[in-house]
Amino acid sequence: MSETEEIKPEQAEQAEPVEHQADEHSQHPSDWQYIKVAIFLAVLTAIEVFTYFESVHRLNNAAIFAVLIVIMILKFFYVAAWFMHLKFDSPLMRNIFLMGMGFALLVYLAMLTSFRIWA
Repeated sequence: MSETEEIKPEQAEQAEPVEHQADEHSQHPSDWQYIKVAIFLAVLTAIEVFTYFESVHRLNNAAIFAVLIVIMILKFFYVAAWFMHLKFDSPLMRNIFLMGMGFALLVYLAMLTSFRIWA
């Protein structure tokens, strides 16, 4: 654009940077919160690994699968909420995502049942 051209008011509005609301930054988690979530996920992973040592826990297969599915759900939701920032997303988008994941979980459980994994 040359110096002689004038900037129209519509163009001036588009050229100005968008100011962030103060509450957006207050919702963003701190580094320590991410570290706490990572430690929690590491503990859940350790519990998952522990389920492979049958000589220690003596659980039957159905109990092991139930524990692993609960841990799988917890880990998924923590990763989606914190690291994919779903926790800070709009409620509509969060609910759409959660409904889809709930349906996927039901399909997964139906498939496990069809393979007779619980017996």
